[in-house]
Amino acid sequence: MKIIITGSSGFVGQNLIRYFERQGVTIIPLNLRVEFPHSIPSANALIHLAGKAHDLKNTIHSEEYFNINYAKTKELFDLFLASDINDFIFFSSVKAVADSVNGILREDVIPRPKTPYGQSKLKAEQYLSSKRLSGGKRLFVLRPCMIHGPGNKGNLNLLYNIIKKDIPYPLGAFKNYRSFLSISNLLFIIERILKDTFVPGGVYHLADDDPLSTNEVIEIINEVTNKKTRIWAISPSLIKTLARVGDILPLPLNSERLKKLTESYMVSNEKIKKVFRVREMPVSSHDGLVATIKSFTDYSL
Repeated sequence: MKIIITGSSGFVGQNLIRYFERQGVTIIPLNLRVEFPHSIPSANALIHLAGKAHDLKNTIHSEEYFNINYAKTKELFDLFLASDINDFIFFSSVKAVADSVNGILREDVIPRPKTPYGQSKLKAEQYLSSKRLSGGKRLFVLRPCMIHGPGNKGNLNLLYNIIKKDIPYPLGAFKNYRSFLSISNLLFIIERILKDTFVPGGVYHLADDDPLSTNEVIEIINEVTNKKTRIWAISPSLIKTLARVGDILPLPLNSERLKKLTESYMVSNEKIKKVFRVREMPVSSHDGLVATIKSFTDYSL
């Protein structure tokens, strides 16, 4: 099997390469930053990871999102349609659907993204879905929630560093539940898609089975680090005021990061599990987070 991967230098790309190369799969990295190709090599599948990530500091112009997330995806998909490649796997995002979620996010929701990042991803999805597929080709539009795993930085790492320094967690008054996606479960999903030709193409939301509150994530960090973090229930209005100050000054907390840490964002994975005919993902939400937090401990030694 041969797989073309764009965005192969990123966290997901590096994990995909290591995972499939151990199985004897030939990986062909495709760097869209150097020069856009006029054609693409023969392969079984093309996994399109490359894109402009959501900028938490809001310093990127909206045109850049659309030039990269939409225009380049459109050009690449046109090359795929003219090629002998069977499968096109596009990594979109749940943010292409909604920036905030009331209840649980499922595939049948009407997309209403509010940011240029989400809007550019949705526009790419709409173009891909508008094209007719022939010759047994399949299109998969994957919308993962927050992906994590050993070596991955981000808000989990920020939370870990706060707890490691014995700093009390000040956001205990915020009641929330969030979905996460372990890199192990993501690899399981990609492998099943590539190896099972009976899996129908379509739009799929990707998440671990059980959403967790931030306070529960802290408990998992305590479990791994053998610490007992104090959780303070400081007034949310005061915290939000401090976050707005962080929007202007270089503070550890700003409004976007506060939203990431405290909002509820629950994502259903029932559709992909029904297609795979599995009741549970291979790795539980708890065990996936334990593996990620342990990697922070290893890297800090």
